[in-house]
Amino acid sequence: MNFSSWPPLFVVDVEGNGATPPDLVEVAALPVREGRPDTSTAGAWLTKPRRPVTPFAARVHGLTNGRLESEPGWEEIADQVHTLLGTSWICAHNAHVDYRVLSAHLPTWRPAGALDTLRLAKATHPGLRSYSLDALIEHVGPDLSAAPAHRHRATFDAYATAQLLIAMADRYDTWDQLVAAAVPPGLPGAPEPDKDPTLW
Repeated sequence: MNFSSWPPLFVVDVEGNGATPPDLVEVAALPVREGRPDTSTAGAWLTKPRRPVTPFAARVHGLTNGRLESEPGWEEIADQVHTLLGTSWICAHNAHVDYRVLSAHLPTWRPAGALDTLRLAKATHPGLRSYSLDALIEHVGPDLSAAPAHRHRATFDAYATAQLLIAMADRYDTWDQLVAAAVPPGLPGAPEPDKDPTLW
């Protein structure tokens, strides 16, 4: 894979307050450049949700109401997030979820496309018993020694997803082949289905 041919891309991960639909409590956006995660220009935000964090969500990511009490509200950081992401491609594990939540919080945001490492893993490593992020970390064995925070925090999960993306992308010769394997139907950037030839 020639990584220099990739368009601008951010691996994103979001954590929520446990409500349905969720309020955001953390967003991470990690650029991938020349086949490496670029932590020097990454974005990471904590935000106080409008509704309290549920006990279950707090147990998962460790972000309690007390921890978030002094963080800015979403309306104070939304422009920063939108400006960083711009119209770049995004990548996420189970990208439908992150794309849907981010789109709800950034109504005018339009990424060029969305890669899904869950879909990519099923194409690249068929037959695994699980395609969860933990299962793929165990199977692929990416180097996570420089990952920030801990599992289930947006910064860690974005870093792990970026390393998985880079490892799996090496199995594909071109960006278009990667897109064909990794973009789910219905998400931005999905390849157009072949149209039936007609006489007209």
